[in-house]
Amino acid sequence: MAKAKEDPNYKVIADNRRARYDYAIEEDIECGIVLMGSEVKSLRQGGSNIAESYVAVEDGELYLTNAYIAPYKQAITWGHLERRKRKLLASKREISKMWNATSRKGMTLVPLVIYFNHKGLVKVKVGIAKGKKAHDKRATEAKRDWGRQKQRLLRHGD
Repeated sequence: MAKAKEDPNYKVIADNRRARYDYAIEEDIECGIVLMGSEVKSLRQGGSNIAESYVAVEDGELYLTNAYIAPYKQAITWGHLERRKRKLLASKREISKMWNATSRKGMTLVPLVIYFNHKGLVKVKVGIAKGKKAHDKRATEAKRDWGRQKQRLLRHGD
């Protein structure tokens, strides 16, 4: 059986690895993002960070706040602000589901990853998450360590 070709346009730009440690992700939703041209060019060069960012529902719309996109050197005059609020594009049903989860169930919206999809468009994967307590984090860490140890034992045959 032949291997499927890897998509040349799919590329992860920024990954929020800390989010999976700090939060229990219940569900994730893919959203579009409204960007300026200099922001897209900067993302193609790989200058971004979403570690301290969050998603908020304001006036029935989603906004990505505090996400860093590096300035594009060739667009100094008409460039963009690095940490401006950026509108996320999602359907009304998804936005209402996110708003209900954050207001009623005590959950939060966390950006998990920014990437270029197979069409070359920038997408943001937003997770509906619940914060973990310290004992939950320790249990997750112990489970991960046991998985690593198990793989070592299977690999070495000890």
